[in-house]
Amino acid sequence: MEDDDQKVLDLIKELVHRLLYTSQHPIPSPSASSNPNSSSSSPTTHQYQQALRYALRILSSRMTPSIAPDDAAMAESIKRRLATQGKSSEALTFTDLYSKFSSKTGPGSVKNKWGVLYLLKTISDDRKLLKNQSISRVSNGFFDPASVGGLPALFDSELSDRVIVVNEHYKNLSDLDDKHFSHNLGGSSDNLKKLRGLNSFGKVEKKWGDSGFNENFEKLRVSGEGSRGFKGRENVGKGWSGGVLMVSKDPENIRHLAYKEFAALLREENEVSEEALVRDVLYACQGIDGNYVKFDKKADGYMLPELVKVSRAIHVMVRKLCELGWLFRKVKGYISESMERFPAEDVGTVGQAFCAALQDELSEYYKLLAVLEGQAMNPIPLVSESATSGNYLSLRRLSVWFAEPMVKMRLMAVLVDSCKTLKGGAMAGAIHMQAQHGDPLVKQFMKRLLRRVCSPLFEMVRSWVLEGELEDIFAEFFVLSQPVKAESLWREGYSLHSAMLPSFISSSLAQRILRTGKSINFLRVCCEDRGWADAAAEAANAAGTTTGRGNLGYGETDALESLVAEAAKRIDKHLLDVMYNRYKFKEHCLAIKRYLLLGQGDFVQYLMDIVGPELSEPANTISSFKLAGLLESAIRSSNAQYDDPDVLDRLRVKMMPHNTGDRGWDVFSLEYDAGVPLNTVFTESVMARYLRIFNFLWKLRRVEHALIGAWKTMKPNCVTSRFLDKLPNAVKLQLVLTSRRCQVLWDEMNHFVANLQYYIMFEVLEISWSNFLKEMEIAKDLDDLLLAHEKYLCSIVEKSLLGERSQTLNTTLFVLFDLILRFRSHADRLYEGIHELQSRSTETSLSSRDKTKSRANKNDKLSEPGLWLGEGRKALTQRAGEFLRNIGKDLDAIANEYTSVFDGFISQLPVQQHIDLKFLMFRLDFTEFYSHLQSKTGAKLLP
Repeated sequence: MEDDDQKVLDLIKELVHRLLYTSQHPIPSPSASSNPNSSSSSPTTHQYQQALRYALRILSSRMTPSIAPDDAAMAESIKRRLATQGKSSEALTFTDLYSKFSSKTGPGSVKNKWGVLYLLKTISDDRKLLKNQSISRVSNGFFDPASVGGLPALFDSELSDRVIVVNEHYKNLSDLDDKHFSHNLGGSSDNLKKLRGLNSFGKVEKKWGDSGFNENFEKLRVSGEGSRGFKGRENVGKGWSGGVLMVSKDPENIRHLAYKEFAALLREENEVSEEALVRDVLYACQGIDGNYVKFDKKADGYMLPELVKVSRAIHVMVRKLCELGWLFRKVKGYISESMERFPAEDVGTVGQAFCAALQDELSEYYKLLAVLEGQAMNPIPLVSESATSGNYLSLRRLSVWFAEPMVKMRLMAVLVDSCKTLKGGAMAGAIHMQAQHGDPLVKQFMKRLLRRVCSPLFEMVRSWVLEGELEDIFAEFFVLSQPVKAESLWREGYSLHSAMLPSFISSSLAQRILRTGKSINFLRVCCEDRGWADAAAEAANAAGTTTGRGNLGYGETDALESLVAEAAKRIDKHLLDVMYNRYKFKEHCLAIKRYLLLGQGDFVQYLMDIVGPELSEPANTISSFKLAGLLESAIRSSNAQYDDPDVLDRLRVKMMPHNTGDRGWDVFSLEYDAGVPLNTVFTESVMARYLRIFNFLWKLRRVEHALIGAWKTMKPNCVTSRFLDKLPNAVKLQLVLTSRRCQVLWDEMNHFVANLQYYIMFEVLEISWSNFLKEMEIAKDLDDLLLAHEKYLCSIVEKSLLGERSQTLNTTLFVLFDLILRFRSHADRLYEGIHELQSRSTETSLSSRDKTKSRANKNDKLSEPGLWLGEGRKALTQRAGEFLRNIGKDLDAIANEYTSVFDGFISQLPVQQHIDLKFLMFRLDFTEFYSHLQSKTGAKLLP
């Protein structure tokens, strides 16, 4: 044991030696420390011994803190100190950190949490003490006074070289025996006796000003020759050079009497006690007027009247504390007003949930006030050491208690102001914007509040996405519904209400939510399908949720997006399957292409042949029933008879409104009755565009049919050839020229119509149909399908020169069609006249032959060759010449007008914006005949 003690002592000496000589100087050799001739700036041997004794005394003592180790009390003390220093935000931060620190348990956590808090508080006190010291003083390490962190001053003599610390472990100086005093403290037995003569620790009955105590202490101070001892008050500024610290418990309650005198002085200065003010402040925080603190309508707040005699500081503090009551009054008033008019539409379920959430927060606030009222019943003690941990309530303590409720109440007041005129999704979005805060306390509070507020909104989303039900009595949801017909349900039945869309739901997500609910309602109402329920259940399982209520809430945006994505994918796929398989959407589109867009060639040709004579009559004389019968005949006589009967039953004849002078060709059309749910795609406006395309194609086919009919009439035959040989040369030449002019004009018109027909049927209809089929395959929902069909229809309209950008071309094109039909009538007149001339010429020849034979019998002589044409034949020849001249003039007029209009049509094609019209230009002018003709014409027009 002695060897171990010696090792410990050597270790302490070495440590003191290192600390002493490294504070300001390099470590000297062991001999340097004992050299009396060393530099005066270096510590002396006496100082070294002094420091060593100090270290031994510290290490051999049993000092412990004088307060009980209570974690909560220490934390409350630190929080209260921060609050009283005006650092409310730091107090709240410390409270949050301490809650996290105290909640950590298990391996790796701090067990002695009170010790850590005590250490932090002690360090903070030391820093504050150092700040208050003079910054001009230069630290000398160990030899600074104890007040600035150095060693306490010790006595130089046998007594003054020792510092005797008497603490709670030595209840009496009599507990110090001679051995301990002389060994550990370096004192002699005589000095110990002198100390014992002063009195026992904790039982000193003399105060420092008592003469008897001072005499005994003076005897102790001056004992020993050459002793410096206490130098008196002149050494206070420099730090004691020695002395004995005596602690008294003030058994005569002198300190308590002084505090009473101070309290009496405060009562004289303040008319109202602090207990009464605390009680009134608590009343004000509940919206109730107190005896002194009352609500001032002019100042719009709770005020302490100026007539009440209190200090200015108390006036300011009461005003600050009563801010909580003003905020409470605002929040409580909003809740009461909203609940009174709840059935009204401007409150709604979201507003009710908001009021319920605020009421829950106020319930917690009421609990706090109940605790504070209990503490307010205890009297405020005098300022003393025992008062720091008492269970009472003062204005300063109240400010600490109100720090956290003040933050929450301010938030609620801000929310109340911002949500007064809002409801539904707009209210939830406004509250969400206030939640974007960096303070964890505020963020957690707002998240808890928003979860309650958004509960009705998320329930509406769940019900809409999984059930298609719109439970929105007060128009709070961002999906609006309106009563419409079944055919308009998808396009007009539901829409987004952007004003009710909360900011935490993106526009794309809102569109998916809208489409998913629309799909369910479309399947249920228009398709009479119930398979969507299984798809919704599968979507909920895939998203990891259930179809029950309360599974979604604020802060679960990822779960919401997952649920909506899964539901939209499955329900949209089911909807397209129903449209394709059950209602045969593709087959109906193909039927419209065949019959309305005239893609079934044999059917169109036969229909045009059998209805042509009927359509040539005036429109007001045509029977639609007769045309319907002709339509059935055309179907039975062509390959159309093999189509699905459901498709053929939807095809009908439609007579458009007609004016005076219109022919059947102008009012005849076909229509296709799509029915529900196909009329969601083939709406009235869509079918009107199909009708416009049909009229254009029907006119084109009519023109083509007219040219074919003209060709059948114009083609040469042997009868005409024999007839021409019998005509006079003048009439024969005129007939040949007129027929040739008619043939050339027919060729020019047929070239135009044939190429335009090819362009429309292949470059327009077939390519657009091919693209439409591709887009139908990749469509993911009904909106994609509608978009693909709209694109298909717009492509046909634009490429067929029926769009708004091609109105001039369209007008020119129909003028060309009318000219071709006029040409057909003139050609028919020409060849009808030729046939009539042929028939009459034959009759005239026969009658002339009979007359000639009769004359020959009478006169018995041969007739001359030029006498075969009689008097009737001359008149016929004159009429034929006149007829051919008139027809030639008419054909020349049509040719000139056609050439002029066609040149204008050709010149407008290159400037059109649609690129596919270049194919039409190429086919019409592939030999560049019209281009050279236009260049020559332009050169002639130049001066």
